[in-house]
Amino acid sequence: MIRDIDILDRLRTGQAISLKDIEYFKIQEIIDRTIGLSSALNNSTSIEETRDRLSDITGTPIDKSTTIFVPFYTNFGKFISIGKNVFINHACSFLDMGGITIEDGALIGPRVNLITENHSLDPDQRSTLLTKPIRIKQKAWIGAGATILPGVTIGQNAVVAAGAVVSKDVPDNTIVAGVPAKFIKSI
Repeated sequence: MIRDIDILDRLRTGQAISLKDIEYFKIQEIIDRTIGLSSALNNSTSIEETRDRLSDITGTPIDKSTTIFVPFYTNFGKFISIGKNVFINHACSFLDMGGITIEDGALIGPRVNLITENHSLDPDQRSTLLTKPIRIKQKAWIGAGATILPGVTIGQNAVVAAGAVVSKDVPDNTIVAGVPAKFIKSI
């Protein structure tokens, strides 16, 4: 007998997830836990405390070389991976059910939104959850107020200008800006 794939594995691999899925309670349990831990996270009084509390949410240790400023928002938390020497500024929002990977040396400006979650365009399926991962490669810089949409990879050393909305991959060593983000120049 073939065993069904766990809902968390289906979520990570981008399979459509209905709110009526028999295993949806597993997602809801993680969301509820994250909501509970987020209050303590956002009342942290030091960078070390912030790292420790975000590590509790993600389930993996965050390196001491990484700095995260609160407030910091996430709805799930379990699918966030943060490298070394990363800087995440105030008021960022990570919707990570599709997976967010931030590699070493990346800089994330204030009010940046990393959104891995989407919904069907079909009104009858609108509540179905669709996810795609986001990857921020080494030494990329995401400017203040930028939004990175599901499935996007930001290349190594790339720069996303403040306020940009990025819906397509950004090549290594390039700058993008605008809504939607477009190539500006190579670095």
